[in-house]
Amino acid sequence: MARQQHSPEEKSKLVLEAIRGERTINEIAAENNIHPNMLSKWKREAETQLYTLFQDNSSKERKAQKAREAEINDLYAQIGKLTTQNEWLKKKSGF
Repeated sequence: MARQQHSPEEKSKLVLEAIRGERTINEIAAENNIHPNMLSKWKREAETQLYTLFQDNSSKERKAQKAREAEINDLYAQIGKLTTQNEWLKKKSGF
């Protein structure tokens, strides 16, 4: 039996219904042909990640910018190392 793929929209609809608590997770899961454990997992993930909706985007952007800058610095260091090695090899081989 192939695994079902659920869209983010479908997951969020089911999770919101579970969070409201008007029906049990078992009832919601049975009606939508999914395992109750899967719905519980989605609900837990939503509850633990909900705060990210309210995070300051500028702090996320700063972290991403710092990561990009660190990667660029690493690449420049690698270029310098390779350039030095290349020059050394040219001298040794007589080019």
